[in-house]
Amino acid sequence: MKLFSIYHKIILLFFIFIFLSSYVFADDLSSSEDTFDISEILGDIESIETSSDITQLPTINSRAYVVIDRNSNTILIAKNENQKKKMASTTKIMTALVVIEHCDLSDTVEISKKAANTGGSRLGLKTGDKITVYDLLYGLMMRSGNDAAVALAEYVAGSITDFANLMNEKAKTLGLSNTHFVTPHGLDEDEHYTTAYELAILSNYAMNNEIFAKIVGTKNYTITINGYPKALTNTNELLGVLDGVYGIKTGFTNGANRCLVTCCKRGNMDIICVVLGADTKKYRTTDSIKLIEYAFQNFTYVDVKKILLANFEIWKKENLSNINIMKGVSNYLDITFENPPYDSIPVRSDLVDFFHVYIEYESNLNAPIIKGTTIGTITLKLEEKTIYSSNIFVNTDIAHKNIFDYLYSFCQNFSNIFNRILQI
Repeated sequence: MKLFSIYHKIILLFFIFIFLSSYVFADDLSSSEDTFDISEILGDIESIETSSDITQLPTINSRAYVVIDRNSNTILIAKNENQKKKMASTTKIMTALVVIEHCDLSDTVEISKKAANTGGSRLGLKTGDKITVYDLLYGLMMRSGNDAAVALAEYVAGSITDFANLMNEKAKTLGLSNTHFVTPHGLDEDEHYTTAYELAILSNYAMNNEIFAKIVGTKNYTITINGYPKALTNTNELLGVLDGVYGIKTGFTNGANRCLVTCCKRGNMDIICVVLGADTKKYRTTDSIKLIEYAFQNFTYVDVKKILLANFEIWKKENLSNINIMKGVSNYLDITFENPPYDSIPVRSDLVDFFHVYIEYESNLNAPIIKGTTIGTITLKLEEKTIYSSNIFVNTDIAHKNIFDYLYSFCQNFSNIFNRILQI
């Protein structure tokens, strides 16, 4: 009976271990059940490109996705882009960014027992190993090493908790109100989440860092651990395969499912595509390709700055004389507005003629008027969606009339009347 009880305990412990392994130690690397031939997917690109119905979005498996323009952060296409989702190893985008901004990349790190024992996708570090911060970053982003993530977090902040605080501080400065970090690696935690849109905004910011962009854009690299070389291959299946792709990060846990963030540039169009919650690696790859191809096939850049300025000049010619400046030394009003921080945005090709500019203004103003005073708004809309809005403000000071101004006006009016009498 005692032997039977021990036997059952062993079996129970075995199944618990298997369950925990499949849940906690999820990673970015392909399992034998989740492999595919990417050439088969690439062979379907032609059919995606030649789709005749521009309003028909591709069928997507991922629970949430977004494609944004890198220049303006404009959303091209999206679904559930503002829903909070687990992000898996795409977390490491923020991890790498915080590390790059907080320490000397040439520093040497000695790996702790905690870092060496971290599960999931691993760089393969052991307790006492010595490696530079720079090489750890390659192991973090190319191999998606959770052990590298913990080692970097400990080196920068002393602990995972303190490093997570740095991650959340950075998220706050970037305006990511629906993003929160608990770990540097992204293994499932209830309070560790982001949205597809905010992950795209974070990625766009990170890609402006030259060191970060170089690392995530590298397909193969050799690092050094304890003086010995170790070759790495990027886990990003689209890098070096799909035209224009130059980064950035894969992700997978059982809670997050398959995730992928992709930067792609062709010609003057530069986009970021985020897919979260795909059922399989093949789906996340297919979804990303479909969204990227749809964006490049069906969007074109429109000079919105030119549209705003042209309409503003026409409006001024037709309406500026209707603005009355009461008790002002001058009735001439020099007005302007703040131009958008970008000249052009990508717009779906069938909508390029549906831009409208709306201007609202105060027709009666009281002097004195100080330079910078707001007198109205100018708004650019695409159909019913607001693309850009700015205050219209006065560009010069207009003083209130004093007694001498009134006297001068009286004398001038009297002189005009007297001259007319003489002419009669």
